[in-house]
This record gives sequence, C-alpha cells and structure tokens, in this order.
Amino acid sequence: DWVMPYPRIPAAQQAELDETLAQLREFLDKHLDPAEIDRQADIPRSVIDGLGRIGVLGMTAPREYGGRGFSQMANCKVLEEIGRRCASTSVFVNAHHSIGIRALLLFGTHEQKQKWLPGLSTGKQLAAFALTEKEAGSDAANVQMQARPTEDGAHFILNGEKRYITNAAIADVLTVMARTPVPGSDKTAITAFLVTRDMPGFEMLEARMPKMGIRGTATGRFALRDVKVPKENILGPLGKGLRVALTVLDFGRTTFGACCTGAAKTCLELAVRHATTRRQFNKTLGNFHLVKKKIARVAADAYAMEAMTTITASLIDRGLEDYMLETAMLKVFTTERLWECVNDVFQIYGGSAYFVDLPLERMMRDARINQIGEGANEVLTSFIALVGMRGPGMEFKEIYDTLIKPTRERGMAKAWRAGKHRLGATVRVPDVPVQNGELKPFAAALGRLIRSFNVAVNRSLILYREPILDMQLVQERIANAAMDLFASTCVLSRLDAELQFARNNGESALPDRSAAELFLRQSFRRIRRALAGLTDNDDKAVLAAADACLGTTARSSLKSN
Repeated sequence: DWVMPYPRIPAAQQAELDETLAQLREFLDKHLDPAEIDRQADIPRSVIDGLGRIGVLGMTAPREYGGRGFSQMANCKVLEEIGRRCASTSVFVNAHHSIGIRALLLFGTHEQKQKWLPGLSTGKQLAAFALTEKEAGSDAANVQMQARPTEDGAHFILNGEKRYITNAAIADVLTVMARTPVPGSDKTAITAFLVTRDMPGFEMLEARMPKMGIRGTATGRFALRDVKVPKENILGPLGKGLRVALTVLDFGRTTFGACCTGAAKTCLELAVRHATTRRQFNKTLGNFHLVKKKIARVAADAYAMEAMTTITASLIDRGLEDYMLETAMLKVFTTERLWECVNDVFQIYGGSAYFVDLPLERMMRDARINQIGEGANEVLTSFIALVGMRGPGMEFKEIYDTLIKPTRERGMAKAWRAGKHRLGATVRVPDVPVQNGELKPFAAALGRLIRSFNVAVNRSLILYREPILDMQLVQERIANAAMDLFASTCVLSRLDAELQFARNNGESALPDRSAAELFLRQSFRRIRRALAGLTDNDDKAVLAAADACLGTTARSSLKSN
C-alpha cells in the first residue's frame, strides 16, 4: 500500500520545485567548480551563500521559520541535482540540513525553533551534527562525552571530544550528544544539546582533517572543556538523545540515497559519452559487448536508485511512523551500487580515468565514504536482517513457549494466531498489483520470490533460533534478498506508473523501460542466489580461514614483541 501506486509530488509543489531546480542549475553551472573545491579542500563561502539564497539550506523547514516548506520527496530531487555535480557540496548540504537542523525540526520546542531556524534556514548560520567519538562510531550508544548538571540545575557542564564531524569548523550551531545522569540511579543516558561555537570552552582541535575524498567538506575534531550549556538548549527529552540521533540519521540516509542517485546518473552520462566517441580496433567502444554490459548495469542501477529514493522519501511525507528499515535498505543499496557504477565507468575510460584532468578519480575517492558514513554498511546489513526477522521471530517464540509450557496464560491462543500468520506467509503468494498487463509476469515472479523469502526466513529461524543474532553471514544473505525485494518492488511500481502515463498521453516509447526490466531480471536472480546460499555456502570454511589468519597474526605479533 505504501509502494503502489508510485508516489507523485503534488502539482503545485512540483511547479515550485521545477522553478527551484532551474535556479539551482543556473547557479551551479556558473559558480560551482567541483575540481577546484577538491583541490582547495574548501567550498567557497560564495557558493554556500548562493545555496542559502535559493533556499537549499532550509528546504524542508517550515515557511514560518524562513524555510521553503518542501516535502522530503522534493528535497531529494534538489540533493540529487547537487549530487550529480559535486559530492563535497552534497555532503555539506546533507550535514547542514538533513541531519544538522533535522533534530531541531523534529524535537525542538517552539522557542528553540524561533531562535535558531531563521538563521539556519537561510544559511546565515550553519549547522552540524556531532555524534561520533573515538569509541562511538557505528556504535552510537557508546557515546562518552559527559554532561553534568550544575547545582542549581540551570545549566549542564559538557566535557569530551568529538571527531569526524562534518561542518564542525564552519558550523555556528551543533547538535551534540552527551551522557547525562539518570535521576535516582548511578547510570547515565544520552541527551541531545544545542551547542554554539562561541560558548567558552569550545576548542577546535583540528578544523579540516586531511582525507581521501569529499575534500571540500570541513570535517573536524573538537573538544568541549567545561562548556556551560543552558538547560533550555536540551533538544528533546532528557536522556532520549539516542532516539533523537537515530531518528535524524533516518532522514540523512534518505537524502544520502538522493545524492548517490545523482552521482550514478552522472556516471551513466560519462559512460555513454565516452562509449560513443572513443574508438578502438576501428569501432567505438559502445560496439563491444563487455562495454555494453557495464553501461546497461549502470543504467539499471540508476533507475532503481531513483525509484527507491522516491518511495522511501514518500514514506516520510505520508507520515509513516517507522521507516528505519526502509532508510537503512536505501542507504546500503544506493551506496553499494554507486561504488559499482563508478568502478564500471572508470573501467570504460581505461587509463585516462586515472588522471586528474577527468573527474573519475575524484568521483571514486568521493564515493568511498558513502559505505561508511551515517552507519557502516556492515552494521546496517545486520540491522536490516534482524529487524526484518523480528516479527517472524516473535511469532515463532510464541509457538515455542507454548510447546514448552502449554498451560501458560493465553498461550494456546497466542500460539494459534502466530502459527496461522506464519503458515499464511509461507503458503500464500502475495498479490503485487500492477495496472499494465505486460508487467504481470514480473509482478507474479516478484510475488513468488516474496513467498520464497518468507519460507527461507522461517527455515533459518527454526534452524538457528537465538544464535542467528550472531550469524552475520546468514544475516547478510537475508538482508541482501530483502534489499533486492524492496528495490524490485520500487522499480516495478515506477515502471508501471510510467507506462500508464505514457499510454494516457499517447506515447509509445519509454526510454528507461529496458533498464528497468533488466534491473528486475538481475535483481530476481540475485534474490534466488542469496536464498540458495542459506543452505549451500562456504561459511564454515570462510570463518575457519579467517580464524587461522587472526590466530597467526596474534601469535606473530606476540613473538615480535
């Protein structure tokens, strides 16, 4: 119901979005130089100010606070356009808007919004989101920065260090996560604070950390030394900062998908341009099948990435309460696919791609961070699998607990309902509704794969039970299948809508159709391969080989000491 029919931006907002995109393209054409940004490791203030004037830096902020009031779907189209051109600039905007001021938009009081949003929405002030520490990377719950209340309770004293913080050196307002005491307990909990750079004790340790890619971003390291923060700057409930952080990252992962989609489209443009102009062996490169294969794969992936981004953004716009699973799948899928897209076009260009007069070496350096930032893909892959299995797992637990203790209160009724639901998921082939009859074979195949996925998940839960929580190779296959199921559903929904639109407007040709259908075919094959791998794999051999290496390394280092 949330995926089909394919979501569309309302006509009035689409017209405003089109006007904004036209202004943005004109500005970027004139003023954005990605190569110079990379060389200078800096985004010029004139570019930042220009983005602010267009409204990019407050795209989804309410109009009453100086923002544009755009939907998440519209915001993603803006980020896609920037992502087409410059990864540094798209990451800067993402850090400022999608996570920097997002916590304020979601959890801020009216007074906090009135105070901060007008400046942040226009770019007069810039924002950053400060979660990462030495011991708190993907493990967001391991924040060590301390925040102790003053005796009168009017302030909190913050101490600790943050690192790898995008925009840290240029931000005026930072959303900082720190540990606060839990009243009546010796425990602590994470709380979100609004911290400004002008507070005494704020020390920038490293303004611009040298790095491999996205060099234009001001990625910094800072310390808070007895920084006195008013209690009015607490963002959200006291002790609920982890929820604030995780919710904010969901939004960031959505626009991450948009940025990657834009970059993938640039990859396709570059690949086609070179394949149609470069000649070898008396032919243009586009005549060679292995080059065609790469171009087709990039086209298929770019189509899927855009469809997934649009649908995931629409879940936020339509008020779905929980979209953590979808945003995680979007982030992992689009970042992995972009890396493959860049690699494919790099190979098409051959040796020339390795030199700095072309953008490809920069694009490759820039793309690598995506699989690490805002949640490492390996962590999110396990999250996808475990969250996806949570419902079936709880149902099997009801059945198992009743078998162990048949007399437990309402046990038989709970077990019956759980068993009935599990049986239905494995017996019934779900209907995938499409309007176009020519897509029904794809829809039917997708329905059968969903059923096969349910059967495979059930089998894995029955076979492994609780130990599956630590079996990451099993989790990876389940997550990969789930991501391709989601991607295929999004692609089918988009293709169905585009075919219907073309038919209603008397159009016969749909240029992207072949790419969409190729994606469905390849995705279905990957799903079958992932599910087959649950029972036919080399997991034991993989773990044994790794353990042997790890053991040898440990012994060698001990001997060398």
